[in-house]
Amino acid sequence: MTHALTTPDDLVTAGLSTEDPALLTRVAQEFRIRITPEMQIGAGPITAQFVPSAAELTTLPEELADPIGDEAHSPVKGLTHRYPDRVILHITKTCDVYCRFCFRRETVGETGPLPAPDLDAALEYITATQAIREVVLTGGDPLTLSPRRLRDVLTRLDVLPHLAMVRFHTRVPVVAPERITPELTQLIADLRLAPWMVLHTNHAAELTPNARAALARLVDAGIPVISQSVLLRGVNDSAEALAELFTTLSALRVKPYYLHHCDLARGTSHFRTTIDEGRALMRALRGRISGHCLPTYVLDIPGGHGKVPINAEYFAQQSTGHWKVTDWQGRIHDYLDPKR
Repeated sequence: MTHALTTPDDLVTAGLSTEDPALLTRVAQEFRIRITPEMQIGAGPITAQFVPSAAELTTLPEELADPIGDEAHSPVKGLTHRYPDRVILHITKTCDVYCRFCFRRETVGETGPLPAPDLDAALEYITATQAIREVVLTGGDPLTLSPRRLRDVLTRLDVLPHLAMVRFHTRVPVVAPERITPELTQLIADLRLAPWMVLHTNHAAELTPNARAALARLVDAGIPVISQSVLLRGVNDSAEALAELFTTLSALRVKPYYLHHCDLARGTSHFRTTIDEGRALMRALRGRISGHCLPTYVLDIPGGHGKVPINAEYFAQQSTGHWKVTDWQGRIHDYLDPKR
């Protein structure tokens, strides 16, 4: 295959799905499909992240359309301001792949780049809010933007004196590594703002030779690259899979940053482990791999209350599956972990 797969018929023709076509169509009507040529590698932990499943049609009572509360902290369209010193700028709703567990799966793909009036309003808010030091570019995936659009946004951010950093949250170096061109790399490296690249990858098999070359281009240009992964049942929920992922990333000069507990997005229960399972995996990794290879295991508290490390300081178990979680402001929330 030399093109992205975007329909149930594409998946069947490519041999990536044996699901009932009628069920696949129902899933596709709810949540978009897109798999790049780089990720069309056959059955296994890679395509399990991108190929729709009938399990997505099951929505549990605790699952949410906006599980991390983007909208609850949105002062203007396209912007999330959850923490005092940083904002998320949703500069596009487009991705090169649509992950089946995505916490923004309700909205990704519905539109393209943030419309110019909304972008102007978001940049005006950032300009006026002097406490902001870092802008996190996400969406969607910011590196799917055309070079012209991306250059325009970065140029407008780069001249704001109170900003110090710009962060890119992206899957592109892995799923569409051909986008990491020398020109794009130079654009980012030449910024006054300190750039940080946050790579989303969940399994070592995603780190193809093309992906490794793309990551080398970024790191060789002096752009720091860190990674975030999601703990996914049936994809990477073993100490062996996580150890291989994190040590491979470190060898590629990518620092494992976060391991996310799978968010409560609609139709994702088949991917979620329990918190106890995740903690056990982190204990199994401690001492097995170098400390610099270990990410922080975190939960994004539903409702927009922010990320917290899943450790004793923030988590207290009240009973089986019932946790009290303390957020970054000291507020306490209930979290009901799914039973298995």
